[in-house]
Amino acid sequence: MSTKTALITGITGQDGSYLAEFLLEQGYKVYGMVRRSSVEKFERISHLIGKIELVQGDLLDQFSLISVLKQVRPSEVYNLAAQSFVPTSWAQPVLTSEFTAIGVTKLLESIRLVDREIKFYQASSSEMYGKVRETPQTELTPFYPRSPYGVAKVYGHYITVNYRESYGLFAVSGILFNHESPRRGLEFVTRKVTDGVAKIKLGITKELRLGNLDAKRDWGFAGDYVRAMWLMLQQQQPDDFVIATGEMHTVKELVQIAFEHAGLDWQKHVMLDKAFLRPAEVDSLVGDASKAKKILGWEPKVSFENMIKMMVDADIERLKGA
Repeated sequence: MSTKTALITGITGQDGSYLAEFLLEQGYKVYGMVRRSSVEKFERISHLIGKIELVQGDLLDQFSLISVLKQVRPSEVYNLAAQSFVPTSWAQPVLTSEFTAIGVTKLLESIRLVDREIKFYQASSSEMYGKVRETPQTELTPFYPRSPYGVAKVYGHYITVNYRESYGLFAVSGILFNHESPRRGLEFVTRKVTDGVAKIKLGITKELRLGNLDAKRDWGFAGDYVRAMWLMLQQQQPDDFVIATGEMHTVKELVQIAFEHAGLDWQKHVMLDKAFLRPAEVDSLVGDASKAKKILGWEPKVSFENMIKMMVDADIERLKGA
């Protein structure tokens, strides 16, 4: 049997790096699409250089996408590239919509033109639910996005459904709830907390400034979630799936676990700062992944508590090394 070939957009991100590792373990030839930029950010995939191949392309440039598809000839495409930080989507709403919405259309249209046999995975998001209409959220829960990012993701989600139903493409969306790891960007709250704890533990700083401690999220481990992406493309029929732990935790719980793991009292170090509050807050998100469990046989393996401890340990080690 010939080796499968996968193309990952957003390979330099958290999910892209874990997915590349996973696909290599499955025997895939892995290509990652990267944009030409003045600063190359390959730290998350530095350990994979030599095992994967990087090709230049841009979600905003359809000709480059067609060229990449013709060059790589992938059997599977995982579209993980996006402007994915919610607060930035208010500062840069047009850029967010171009990458996170229109970019999906350009990639799907390129697949339609080059090879309709390519299987396509779209990274949808729990932020699409926003002001939730029901709890927990399933594949059938109506969307009510509360940020330009959430709105753009809803477009990306439905254009994927549209190409599946209109052109018969094997195109699926994974509605992934929050998933974290030591490779999470420092701007995201989980990593901001674990990095802050590590800095306080090592005496680099004394306080951590945060916004809404009462926000509730369904947080899982990114390494578990990329396995679900792959499973979706191995099915007989294309379909969309919620991927989540089904457990809800507050930012305050996250803070308590992280500080306690480092032997610190969070109340002595955490300061509330209104500058970190969103213009429109998403109060609570929790997913029902029973469809994924039943059809894909997928379940999360790493608990919330163990994931936070893993992140604190990794940040302490990183800062010690620096």
